[in-house]
Amino acid sequence: MIRTYFFYLSLLFILVSCGTAKSLKDRPNISRYNAEIPQRVKTSDSTFHLGNNFLLKNKHGLWEMYLEGDPLERGLTMGSLTRELLQRQEDVFLSKVNDLVPSKTKQSLLRGLLKWYNRKMYRHISEEFKAEIYGVSRYSSSDFNNIAPPYLRALYLHSAHDIGHALQDLALVGCSSFAVWGDKSEDGSLLIGRNFDFYAGDDFAKEKIIAFVNPSEGYKYMSVTWGGMIGVVSGMNDQGLTVTINAGKSKIPLIAKTPISLVTREILQYASTIEEAIAIAKRREVFVSEGIFVGSAKDKKAAVIEVSPNKFGVYEVANSAEQLVCSNHFQSMAYSEDKRNLKQIAESHSKYRFDRMEELIEEEKKLNPTEAIAILRNKEGLDDKAIGFGNEKALNQLLAHHGIVFKPEELKVWISTNPYQLGEFVAYDLNKVFSNREKSVSEVTLAETKLLVSEDSFVKTETFKDYEAYRILERTLETALSNDTQVSEEFLSEVRTKNPNYWKSHYLAGKYYYTHKMYSMALDAFEEANTKEITTVPDQESVDKYIKKSKRKVRK
Repeated sequence: MIRTYFFYLSLLFILVSCGTAKSLKDRPNISRYNAEIPQRVKTSDSTFHLGNNFLLKNKHGLWEMYLEGDPLERGLTMGSLTRELLQRQEDVFLSKVNDLVPSKTKQSLLRGLLKWYNRKMYRHISEEFKAEIYGVSRYSSSDFNNIAPPYLRALYLHSAHDIGHALQDLALVGCSSFAVWGDKSEDGSLLIGRNFDFYAGDDFAKEKIIAFVNPSEGYKYMSVTWGGMIGVVSGMNDQGLTVTINAGKSKIPLIAKTPISLVTREILQYASTIEEAIAIAKRREVFVSEGIFVGSAKDKKAAVIEVSPNKFGVYEVANSAEQLVCSNHFQSMAYSEDKRNLKQIAESHSKYRFDRMEELIEEEKKLNPTEAIAILRNKEGLDDKAIGFGNEKALNQLLAHHGIVFKPEELKVWISTNPYQLGEFVAYDLNKVFSNREKSVSEVTLAETKLLVSEDSFVKTETFKDYEAYRILERTLETALSNDTQVSEEFLSEVRTKNPNYWKSHYLAGKYYYTHKMYSMALDAFEEANTKEITTVPDQESVDKYIKKSKRKVRK
């Protein structure tokens, strides 16, 4: 107790003495912009206009947003159009603070730590993007001002992806990407598919925004985003350059620098070739390891820019290879002897998904958008093995925020709808979206309805319903284990039967039995888990440990 007290005192001393004042006071220079707060026009609960800009929700459940103007104008317009979505996303992220840290004293320490950790971020973000974020933040909720004022909260939330995968060690992210061209593509043109497996709760993925942005400087572009987010995790510009991000193995960063989503935003807005994208990435200091998967219509191929706080690499293949695959480990020479990367390859699920992508691409011979979507939706393991639903070794882990397919040379893109990447994939043609925008702002949708790809038939099955029920049961059981509360034998049986091929369903039941000294039943559950495809080496070691411990208890 005394050690804890002195730890908090020491931490407080560090926080107030490490120069956070400048970062807290920093604001973008918006004097050259018109800072008048624009008023939107609401024509229905799902359609809003503001000058040439608009936000509408299509029948597939996707919000479509068009923005134009200078940085502050874009930010203010985005904030005005999406205020409800923005405030809802803030609530999804920040209301969890009270759940995770109920103590007011610890919340105060957390706020101090947040200020200290982000104290130099402002130096690594361009004035353009700060002005845009500032504009958006004018529409933030006041409910979380105790955590940080709106502008700083908006700035900090742009690093959520980076901090999430660094601190949770890929528990939130396990993205998969691939590209084919030449003889591997049905028409010979570049084709790219990717799953964005960033999970921050079911509510986080409910309101996806497809943003079409016409900035006053740089290229027009589209991206898949959410309320308050100006960064890019998946996008394509009007030059046929695409960017997506794949988390790498990171140590816990000691200070925030440039959020990766703002690096990719800069690439999308200002690069038209892979070489130009590399030049932009080199200029930015990041604080986590990330693979930036770049596709280029002009280069007619893809490459991976691999960035981290201390190293920089680019992985390319010869055009004759005609395919590129990326999961969550690095492939360039710069990381060939990197210990963290080698451990990631050896112990995580990244290499398994990498191999599965190569296997599926080889099976199809030549890919078109529908077949690329089928790969993104694939739920099986290597050699089509049933590995349980939700297994991180699967390309479709049934938790993705979105799946997306690009045809850069035609400026076409397909984006998934809920649930996960199982719903319909809605198509857009950037040539049409950005043409004559000032003359028409009241469409029902910007989508190309004739190019729609139907939902996965799996959604209608009893097996899918069982999986959805299992997800609830799994969370309930994990809570019971954390709080040392009891559940029934019928409940434990249901956990195991709703997702029988998933190692974790048996493992969690085994932990419950072991905790409650039912060692024979625990051993049975752990041994059953051991017959399944276990996700990572640490998970396998945990199962092995419990089998040994359970056997010793049974023998007594």
